[in-house]
Amino acid sequence: MGNDDHRRRKTPCGFCMSVFKWIPVLFITAVIAWSYYAYVVELCIRNSENGIGMVFMLLFYHISLTLFMWSYWRTIMTSVGQIPEQWRIPDEEVTRLFRADSPETQKRILNNFARNLPVTNRTMNGSVRFCEKCKIVKPDRAHHCSVCSCCVLKMDHHCPWVNNCVNFYNYKFFVLFLGYALVYCLYVAFTTLHDFVQFWKGQLNSGGMGRFHILFLFFIAIMFAISLVSLFGYHIYLVLVNRTTLESFRAPIFRVGGPDKNGYNLGRFANFCEVFGDDWQYWLLPVFSSRGDGYSFPTSSDQSRASATTTAVASPVQRYDAMGETASSRLDGNPTDKLIDAIPFDSTNHQNHHHHQSTHQVRSNSDQQLDEQPDLAAGGRITAAARSSQEGAVFIEMVGDHARTEAEPVKNSTRPPNGDLPV
Repeated sequence: MGNDDHRRRKTPCGFCMSVFKWIPVLFITAVIAWSYYAYVVELCIRNSENGIGMVFMLLFYHISLTLFMWSYWRTIMTSVGQIPEQWRIPDEEVTRLFRADSPETQKRILNNFARNLPVTNRTMNGSVRFCEKCKIVKPDRAHHCSVCSCCVLKMDHHCPWVNNCVNFYNYKFFVLFLGYALVYCLYVAFTTLHDFVQFWKGQLNSGGMGRFHILFLFFIAIMFAISLVSLFGYHIYLVLVNRTTLESFRAPIFRVGGPDKNGYNLGRFANFCEVFGDDWQYWLLPVFSSRGDGYSFPTSSDQSRASATTTAVASPVQRYDAMGETASSRLDGNPTDKLIDAIPFDSTNHQNHHHHQSTHQVRSNSDQQLDEQPDLAAGGRITAAARSSQEGAVFIEMVGDHARTEAEPVKNSTRPPNGDLPV
């Protein structure tokens, strides 16, 4: 929990809210406790006529219940963690950031601070992601939770049924909790089906309230199983494509490549091992075995670059229809962050617009050259342009922080003394 949450608890209203958050957990616990009584006492002990069958029923019941409750408890009690101080922006820099006179200045302040941090995610305007409440640079895939009042690593969502954020540290426990809860409900439903049929035929041996316990146990088990099937199936899908619930609704934006909902997709088995770990002995146990540290994650472009040969390798991901292909890796170039701006390209006033550009920006000299050379790299300066329609094109600039090295001369142009390419 964050510091704001601790301050809220000191007030009477904050204390009441903290207690109120535990109501869903108490409800689930009460249902499980009642189901234990209905199954063990009413169904097995008082109603079963086969002693050996009752022993096996209770054995498998307690195995599924133990794994179910173990996963549920680990999901609830695992802390969301705390972002290290190296990600926290000093107070004087925060003051400069809030007093900046333009978004461009704010981007430069954030990029300068995060130049040594392993961040590849960006905002819509190309800036490093910054949390105004926690005063930190957000690690990749991290988000601020308004309920927990802090930034959460690889946040999936805040689940009221566990009164905790589903995040990097407990996502494996959460998926196992859903799976074992589904197994528990299906097991209870199948083993009570015979007694349910006997109840409707009027042949159930149990009398009094016992038969109603068995009847409601069957209905509740079926009801929870139906809801868990879709939820568990959805999260298995997210595991196999290496995507969080938040990323499925809003794709992460990368420094190079832009929005890509499959940016972390490494292949199904690799994605599975990133959550469940490399040792198969711990896959089905609620013991932490996930890969990584929660601050940086391998991307699909890293995998493509590692396996690339002399021939072009097809991209392993499908990008949004609105995004074009990129020939650069998201981690290519210098580790310093780039500023990404989308500027409409207008050929009629392009000559006048050149006088307002920085000496660190590189442009191609004609629309024809934009088509022939979509990417021009010169010492860490990358300029990519592509036509988006017949009316114009989208011109994407990336301005680096280091001195430019010698670039190859552009066809039909001469290099002026100041080193800029002619427009």
